[in-house]
Amino acid sequence: MEELFGGFSLGLFFWQTILFLALVFLLKKFAWKPILDSVNEREEGIKNALDSAEKAKLEMENLHADNQKLLKEARTERETMLKDARDIKNKMIEDAKGEAKEAAGKLIEQAQASIESEKKAAIAELKAQVASLSIEIAEKVVRAELSNKDKQEKLVESMLADAKLN
Repeated sequence: MEELFGGFSLGLFFWQTILFLALVFLLKKFAWKPILDSVNEREEGIKNALDSAEKAKLEMENLHADNQKLLKEARTERETMLKDARDIKNKMIEDAKGEAKEAAGKLIEQAQASIESEKKAAIAELKAQVASLSIEIAEKVVRAELSNKDKQEKLVESMLADAKLN
């Protein structure tokens, strides 16, 4: 019979089938469950890793959004601070201009008062000099007039006549 099937032996086939079924049974009983558990564990680990990656991605997106929000707030705050600084600078400049104008006005007033005072002093001095010169001239004229005794008597008489009239 072995010859009919071209070197096929039914006994060998039978024992190979028995060994194969025994091997499948042993694998099912002892190895299949640990292999499936290992595959399931691996699948669960991969699933957990994917979930963790998704959570991390969401957290990164939230952090990115928070960072964008913080950057926007920082830019707004910076702009506010720059605006305040510009306002303070402009106010300081305006205050300094006002103070400078006020100081210049006071200096001008003081200068005008000083000029007026100097002018009055000069006029008073001029008047004093004019009076002094007038007295000197009058003395010289009177001396010239009084050098003669007749003229002196006439002058005294005219003064007495004027004094009695008043």
